[in-house]
Amino acid sequence: MKKILAILTLILMSRVALAFDHRHADWDALLKQHVVLISEGHASQVDYAGFKADRAVLKSYLDALSAVNESDYRRWSKSQQLAFLINAYNAFTVELILTRYPDLKSIKELGSVFQSPWKKAFFTLLGQERSLDDIEHGLIRAPGRFDEPRIHVAVNCASIGCPMLRNEAFVASSLDTQLEDSMRRFLADHSRNRFDAANKTLLVAKIFDWYQDDFKNGYQGFSSLDATFARYADVLGDTPLAQDAIRKGGLKIRYLDYDWALNATRR
Repeated sequence: MKKILAILTLILMSRVALAFDHRHADWDALLKQHVVLISEGHASQVDYAGFKADRAVLKSYLDALSAVNESDYRRWSKSQQLAFLINAYNAFTVELILTRYPDLKSIKELGSVFQSPWKKAFFTLLGQERSLDDIEHGLIRAPGRFDEPRIHVAVNCASIGCPMLRNEAFVASSLDTQLEDSMRRFLADHSRNRFDAANKTLLVAKIFDWYQDDFKNGYQGFSSLDATFARYADVLGDTPLAQDAIRKGGLKIRYLDYDWALNATRR
């Protein structure tokens, strides 16, 4: 009897996975309702209280993510896989925050001296117990898999210093457009990325230091940090002269301190 139940469970999970909603409609609806764009659309705040009220919907979406098995995942297109992983990272991050919200000021409070919150295995994905680091570094950044530097502005660390959580789900059909838009929005936020013309210095977010190799390996046309910033000179620079200087490259780069305060809406 136990074997029969186990087989039936596997069949059911497989059917659920095959019918997986690549529109990520439930997650998309939650984001549209509980993510607020600020700073002229260059950043966002998250209404965690609203997410908490809709936690049953969130749980249903997380369960759908967890029901996908690896064999079905491998049949999907790369764009479907990457959208799935980015959305999973962001949705499980929200769930992690909700385990303590509103009694925390930073995601870092959910870690310990011995383990960061990103290394905490607290969910199942593709048939294995996983952490957020497992998704980002083990699955998304696996060499030769996606080779997509722009994921660093797509996965959200629930902090003010982090690139914004979009108010829509990532979907395969629009993935490149969404990633490019996220890069432009982040680099246009001059509280976190800007050009100091007087000192000929680019002041940029720490993620470009932490993950600079991803922007130097030629992935998606990103061959260096200079080339990366030149590509977005029109949003990084305030004036035509500043934009020209950024396109020419060779500027000093200073990495700004990261603000780990929770990216929650201010009430």
